[in-house]
Amino acid sequence: MTAFIIIIILVVGFAFFYSRQRTKTRVPASFPVTWKNILDERVLFYHDLQPAEKNRFERDIIRFFNNVIITGVNTEADITDRLLVASSAVIPVFGFPEWDYTFLDEVLLYPDMFDSEYTINSKEEAITGMVGNGTMEGKMILSKPSLHRGFDNTTDKQNVGIHEFIHLLDKEDGSIDGVPSFLNNKTYAVPWLKLIQKKTEEIIKGDSDINEYGATHQREFLPVAAEYFFERPQQLKKKHPELYDLLHKTFRQDTASTLKITKRTNT
Repeated sequence: MTAFIIIIILVVGFAFFYSRQRTKTRVPASFPVTWKNILDERVLFYHDLQPAEKNRFERDIIRFFNNVIITGVNTEADITDRLLVASSAVIPVFGFPEWDYTFLDEVLLYPDMFDSEYTINSKEEAITGMVGNGTMEGKMILSKPSLHRGFDNTTDKQNVGIHEFIHLLDKEDGSIDGVPSFLNNKTYAVPWLKLIQKKTEEIIKGDSDINEYGATHQREFLPVAAEYFFERPQQLKKKHPELYDLLHKTFRQDTASTLKITKRTNT
């Protein structure tokens, strides 16, 4: 009987703790100046926007907070963490006003990298981000340190938050296959698939500055290319003009023209 009571107490205690961790971000009536300052300092995409576009970005952040729970798992999720998660979501769809992600209700922040069984600091795998499926449908997992590195280092063409939200965009048509719903039109899909093949061959031969992870599977090329598109757009346009043009049409953003994307590397 005593053991049973202890188990009940533990279960209730865990449920109470988890429910508190899953509380949605409180959204003030107006966008706080402190939040603006965090975005301006940490998110160069936001920093380089014109005032009117910054206001729209802020509205998109609030929209995301109202729709998605951000949960710290064995780690705190403070307002900076939450703003970086929301920015990762907003940046890829900034060309699509009032976008809502269909397959997302919660983002889980882990204190470090994890494996496919969700074990933190596993010796078997070192995953930095994952879009859930099956029992984890509607969830995204992000390593908090990796999330921060994605915004602190703007020279490496890598941002795990943006990468995983691109996977979610790809999933809008029901599957993550490297061809998102807005590329399913034959006008774009055929050139896109041909370009993926061409660029993958260049990566494999060592003739490309695109992250080699983009060549591991067709579904990985789009998020890897998108990281490049949002972090080093001028360089992408110069070195890969055809790829830049397709991404420009895909995301409805001309990042090379509208964003300065000042180089910064923080360690």
